[in-house]
Amino acid sequence: MKLILHTLFVLILFSFAFCIGNHSPVETKSYVHFHGAPNKGKILMVLSSPSISKQTGWPIGFWAAELTHPMRVFQEAGYSIDLASTQGGKVEMDSYSNPTDPSGYSSHDVISLGYLQKKEFMQSLLNTKKLSDVKENEYDAIFLVGGQGPMYTYKGNDSLQKLFVSFYENNKPAAAVCHSTTILLETKKSNGELLVTGKTWTGFADAEEDFADKAVGQKIQPYRIETEAKKLQNTTFKVAEPFSSYAIRDGYLITGQQQNSGEAAAKLLVQTLNK
Repeated sequence: MKLILHTLFVLILFSFAFCIGNHSPVETKSYVHFHGAPNKGKILMVLSSPSISKQTGWPIGFWAAELTHPMRVFQEAGYSIDLASTQGGKVEMDSYSNPTDPSGYSSHDVISLGYLQKKEFMQSLLNTKKLSDVKENEYDAIFLVGGQGPMYTYKGNDSLQKLFVSFYENNKPAAAVCHSTTILLETKKSNGELLVTGKTWTGFADAEEDFADKAVGQKIQPYRIETEAKKLQNTTFKVAEPFSSYAIRDGYLITGQQQNSGEAAAKLLVQTLNK
């Protein structure tokens, strides 16, 4: 018996050593836009203009990581970016999303911290386009940035809904992440059908709202996207584990669950453009 076990052990070690010694090399490659190369196209990123939460009384706006993380993906893929907002002009990030905020909530976000050092980036936040000045035919895709503001400034915003649908119906990627997906609760295509009919999509999860409410000791949002989405017929709303990086592409519609999903949604958008 001991001889058999010894023989098996030797065979296992030999097999392991053989596999390690004869493995195939693993290679990875992806395009990174180099300095001076011509842009491949232009992407419109939409942010919430500054507002005040009726729930908390806080000044609210956009979430920094949902702008900067996708922006890095787009720029490395070779696309230039224009910023627009619901009212145009100056925009403000949610304080908890600012990596320099005393709360330290987003102090880990070195990508946003890096963008804050760029003069041209900070200047772009002072002078965003008005939605009424945006021409869909000048862009290859649209990306809606979330945050706390969209629950007020995107909801019921006919101009933004029509712009989003214009991209989608012209076979251009139309993306929304986190609370910006609230727009999909009511956005209709030109035929009067909800855009999400027959689609699978995601957005900020109820479990994540629970976490946020508990963290600050009060209800933050006026309603919940997942709760409302589950009331819609003929659509599939899915969420992953709380605060996972999770994004879905269903045709030209791309959605991301929350602030950690912006990069994943942006990569799906670039993949769609590169098809």
